[in-house]
Amino acid sequence: MSATVTVGTTATAAPGRRSVTANLDFAEAMPGMAGLHSFELAPLDDTGFLFALRSTEDAGTRLFVVPPQAYFPEYAPALSGARHSLGTTEDPVLLVVVHPGHDGASPTANLLAPIAVDPSTGRAVQTVLDGDEWPLRAPLGAGSSAA
Repeated sequence: MSATVTVGTTATAAPGRRSVTANLDFAEAMPGMAGLHSFELAPLDDTGFLFALRSTEDAGTRLFVVPPQAYFPEYAPALSGARHSLGTTEDPVLLVVVHPGHDGASPTANLLAPIAVDPSTGRAVQTVLDGDEWPLRAPLGAGSSAA
């Protein structure tokens, strides 16, 4: 089973569609995920812009993720360490965690800690970027900009 993600890769922000295996295995647990490593990537729309990332080890754990280039075209973080952790030279598919807005607040995207996925194997890693170029809570919506 696979999910089709509309993405730009780390090498280019040009949008395209790439198939990603739906079963993701994180090399290391994501921060705050209490040792969970196995997740299922499930599309929530037909365009490949919104996904649920559900733990297969804890049914109550779910995150929302999006391909960042769809909302932040200039987003192109350096991910050499992530590529090494994935054991691939292929450009990984990038996803970022979205925090839904509450009480009228806009949703935000975590651009500081992207998830890199090897689309063929499903091996994934969330990496925290160095520096302060990318925000932890970038507003998500029309006219989104990381800056």
